[in-house]
Parts: sequence; structure tokens; C-alpha cells
Amino acid sequence: MISLRNLEKFYQQGPDRFYVLRRINLDIKPGEFVAVMGPSGAGKSTLLHVLGMHDTAWTGEYLFLDHPIHKMDRKQRLEVYKRHFGFVFQSYHLLDDLTVAENLDVPLSYRDIKKSERQAIVADVLDRFQIVGKKDLFPSQLSGGQQQLVGVARAIIANPKVILADEPTGNLHSSQGIEIMEMFKKLNEAGATIIMVTHSEVNASYAHRIVRIVDGWIEQQ
Repeated sequence: MISLRNLEKFYQQGPDRFYVLRRINLDIKPGEFVAVMGPSGAGKSTLLHVLGMHDTAWTGEYLFLDHPIHKMDRKQRLEVYKRHFGFVFQSYHLLDDLTVAENLDVPLSYRDIKKSERQAIVADVLDRFQIVGKKDLFPSQLSGGQQQLVGVARAIIANPKVILADEPTGNLHSSQGIEIMEMFKKLNEAGATIIMVTHSEVNASYAHRIVRIVDGWIEQQ
């Protein structure tokens, strides 16, 4: 499903290159649940943002469903992302000028779904995440944990083929964190491919395999 070959990312400072990712070779099969682990600053989140096509300044090859992402322009990559990916951001990335319900509707609006159906789906997800009472609030009116729940809900609402999650339970109570991980487990069992950056050994235990990154290199899988 996903294949990375000799993928690298670096910053140029004068004559020097500072590498964030080095010679990344990684294959992820459909339906896999992969945890990405490693020390802070190792390149884990950078790798996730490359996979999610938010970061375009890299070299190497990236194939998704046999489509050469590395040969696409920004607009083409965005279309692939909207159609197939859901992303749980570490810093939420909710749209400040939209309510919770409107934020949840955004991924659905990219797909060919009638407005009445979209409203029903949003209502169902609000209920599943127990945030019905927050639907008309704006992100600034929510706590960090509530914003995280909305971020997870938004990532999964359109049943994406791939869920990318950057520390998805970082701001949640332990019981909420377990609920989210159990939800990821069910989504994975239903066919979603999940790639999750985490520091938590408990969260990583839900994955089929662990990819460890150290200083930008994949150390072991």
C-alpha cells in the first residue's frame, strides 16, 4: 500500500546539510497497524507528515497504491490525501472559525455525500465520542483533551483507508486514551491501515509491529 525508497529530508544551512530523515526504506501493507517509536527529535513526526503529504520538501520515492506521490504536484497530492487519509495532529489543527460539528463535516465535504447524510454521520460521531453537548462550541472554548477527541473524531469520520496519528492520546485521561486505542483497534480490524507515532509502550502494544527511528534512521522494525 505504502512504499518509501531512499526517502530523505534535510535542511540546508550554508554549506551544511542537517538531515532529519536518512535513507528511509519502509513498506506498509494494507490493513497493517504500525507504531513508530523513538526518542524526541528522532524524526518520527516528520515521517508522519511526509506520509500525510503535509511536508513536501523531501527527496526519494513514495508510492501509495502504486501511485508515485514523488512525481505529483501539490494539488494532486492534496486530492490523494483528501480521498484516502485521516490525520490526528499532535496540536489538534482544528479550524478556529468553525464549530465542532462544522470541523467534523470538513472531511465529509471532500467526498460525494449528500448534506443530509453528512449531518447524520456527524451526529453519530458526536454521540460515539460523547461530545454532543460541544457540537456548537468553537475550538477555543474546549479543553485540550476535548480538542484532542474532536481531532480523533475528525480523522476517522470519513472512514479513510489510512489513519495517521501523532501521539493520539497525549492530552487524554488514561481511560479516554484506552477508549481511543480500542477504537483504533476496531477500525484496524475493519480494514483501516494505521500508522501511529507514540512514546507509549501501552499504545504500541496495539500495533502489529514497531518501527524505531533514531537520529533520522530506521533502526529496527
